[in-house]
Amino acid sequence: MTAVKATKRKKLVLASLWTEMCLAMPAIQAQGEGFEVYVVTDASGGVSSEAHDMAVRRMVQAGIVPITWIALLGEWQRDWAREKTLPDLVNLLLEHGGATGVAYAWELQLLAENKQPGF
Repeated sequence: MTAVKATKRKKLVLASLWTEMCLAMPAIQAQGEGFEVYVVTDASGGVSSEAHDMAVRRMVQAGIVPITWIALLGEWQRDWAREKTLPDLVNLLLEHGGATGVAYAWELQLLAENKQPGF
């Protein structure tokens, strides 16, 4: 935690392989040390669905904020006007966004069709 404290940042975004150990324990420790902690629940997993769910519930009880990777991406981007990071965001959505990526691709196709003469 010393290296993290040296950054002087107060917010942590964490994810791990085993939610119930590798994520919950450091997250709860960091929360206790005054950090604002966010855990990316769909980028972490437990030895079972129940183990993952119970660990997330325990962290929420400790004041930790659960978030999904796509919600985190949206918070980092904030809005479509931040054009510098937009190409990377679009690529992430199209490559890894599942239904969100498909919906975005459909929207792009729809917008392109509406630019044709006669619309």
